[in-house]
This record gives sequence, C-alpha cells and structure tokens, in this order.
Amino acid sequence: MDFLKRTWAEIHLERLGINIANYCACLQGETKLLCVVKASCYGHADLAICPYLEKELGVKWFAVSNSDEALRLRNMGISGEILILGYTPPENAPELAEHNIIQAITDESYAIELNDYLAGSGKPLRCHAAVDTGMTRIGLRGTPEEIAEALYRIYDLDDLILDGIFTHYAVADSADPGDKAYTAAQTEKFFAVRDEAEKLGVRLAQCHCLNSAAGVYEPDPRSTLGRLGIILYGMYPDPATPLPFEPEPVMELRSMVSQVKRIEAGESVSYGRTFTAERPTLLATVTCGYADGWPRALSNKGEVLIRGKRAKIVGRVCMDQFMIDVTDIPEAAPHDVVTLIGRDGEEVITADEVAALAGTIGYELTCGISARVPRVAYKNGVQMGVYRV
Repeated sequence: MDFLKRTWAEIHLERLGINIANYCACLQGETKLLCVVKASCYGHADLAICPYLEKELGVKWFAVSNSDEALRLRNMGISGEILILGYTPPENAPELAEHNIIQAITDESYAIELNDYLAGSGKPLRCHAAVDTGMTRIGLRGTPEEIAEALYRIYDLDDLILDGIFTHYAVADSADPGDKAYTAAQTEKFFAVRDEAEKLGVRLAQCHCLNSAAGVYEPDPRSTLGRLGIILYGMYPDPATPLPFEPEPVMELRSMVSQVKRIEAGESVSYGRTFTAERPTLLATVTCGYADGWPRALSNKGEVLIRGKRAKIVGRVCMDQFMIDVTDIPEAAPHDVVTLIGRDGEEVITADEVAALAGTIGYELTCGISARVPRVAYKNGVQMGVYRV
C-alpha cells in the first residue's frame, strides 16, 4: 500500500502487546485490562490499533472521550465494552443505549437528565458514575456517605443501569511523598464510597481507579479495571519517574529532505532571522512543519536524525518545512529519510524527549500530529495498512 512519502507516522502494532504484557504483570488480584483509545489512540490511529487490540490481543474493554469516538469504534466492528469517560449531551442517550455504550455520570443532575431522555424508550443506558476524590474535574462530590446516597438515588432511576463507579488520580505518576499521600487519600475515599454504597444496597459490577501510572506504582486488587493509557503507546506517565520496564514506543515519525544547500557565514535562516550562520553551513530542508504537528517551539533547539546522526533545527519551524544543520553530515542529500521520533541506527529520539524541549508532554505531541500525516501500520516489519485519523 503506497502513501505520500513526505511526512508520515509509522505505527508498530506488535509493540502494543509488549506494553500490555508489562503493564498487566504489575496489576494485582482480579484486575482486568481496559485500554484507553480516545483521541484516535492518542494520535496513533484507532482504525489500525483498536481492531488489533480486540482481535489479536483479546482486549475486552475500551475507553473513549465522547460519543462520536464510541460510535466510531462500533462502526469499525469493535464488539467489546466501550466506556465514555466524559460528557455526552443528554439528548444522545438513546443512541448510546442502542449501541450498548457505557456513559460516565458527571453528577446527579446529569444522571436525571439522561434518564429523562430515555423515558419510555424501553432501552436503559448503562453508566459508570465518576467520583471526585481530588482531581476536581468531573464527578460526585461530598463525604463518602453523601456520595453513596447520591449513587443510591441514581441506582434507583428507571432508565439508567448504574454498572460501576470510577475515579481518576491527579498525581499517581509522582514519586514525591506528598503526592503519594494524596494518591493514597484519593484511593481510600473512593473505596469508602463503594463500601457506603454497598451498605445502601447499591450493587456495582465495576469499581475502578487505576490509570497507567497507578497500575504500575500503586496497584490495588480492589480496582476491577486497570485503565491503560499512555504506557500502551510506549511513553512514560512522567519521564522523571522510572518504570520497572522500558515501554516500547508504538509511533515513529519520519519526514524527507527536499533540498540541501550551502550558506555562508552571516546569512540568516527562516522567518524572523532568528538564526545567523557563524560559519559556512550546509542546510537541509525537511518537509514537515507545525501544520503537521511539529511544534514551532522546537525552533533553534530541536534535533532530528539523518543517516544515523543527530542534526539540529536552525531557524524557525515553518508551517510545512524546517531547516537543519547538516554541516557535519556532508553526505546528506535530497530524498534522505529524516527521523523526527524514533530510531535511526544507534541513535534514538523519543516523543518524551521532543516534548520536553517543546515545553509540553509526550501525550500532547502525539495527539497533535495532524490529520494530513498518514499513519502507516506495521506488524513485525510488514506493512498492514495506511490510515488517517
């Protein structure tokens, strides 16, 4: 399958299985795996990854951000459980029920609205209620007893099925003692809510709190699901906190050299003249820019790989192109492949490394790789397809 070899992302499917195996080895008790595939698998291409997860790796649980993403999974043939982690307009509740999609409950009033839109439909909507234990984003708030009472009222609604509850950690990826204590407090509040709800007769099939970081650093057998997100794609929850295994990056980002030119000392490069050559310099122009998702913040400080060597970005990153200094790589030539993220010979540049230079995180970097960049899926080196996000 051919594709435009200008800028493209290589998606290595077999690495998903390695990351899953390493994560699951950290889980305890009967905790089952849930794969977080929102934002088109963090920019990696859900059309390539989700069917592979279900059919090849046996994944039974998926989590997405919104109803469009959930229905997209159903339309591509995903038959497993799909949990929407965020808000859906209440008027869309019947469609979710029709497709057996689980909706997050943000608070009690939202549950009542969902229930009202389902009245008389004959198809109840399955839900997991979010419990705000300290993330202060979405979820039921109050003491464990107050939250349990709200859960009981939701549980009693005619057209909702309260299948579970969940919470999300704020600092589970941090080794700071204060942050670890905060995570522990979130955990205990969450399970106190569960216990109080059970006293009221609320029977919950799922109670889950573990994200990528917590599943590794703070595994808890009371959590029925481990929500594997960023580690699934081979990045660190926080690069400053080591993992007990080396995650395998699923994405590698490549581009091409369109032109190589020599400039003299004193000549400036790109918009704003932010770089001026101090010596005769060999420049290569790379066919990638911020419209492809390559951050403009990397101007004059990012690096790429060409012919197995590092080359520095000089001048401002443009919308569709940027320039690199290849003076010390004189063999560089037009049509050479440039590695922006990934391996070339013995050299490796990770998404986390690039993100740190750009003042962001690896998640944002891969999510920001734009739709015009084709995702080319490989399994053990064999091309499996070309996808768009």
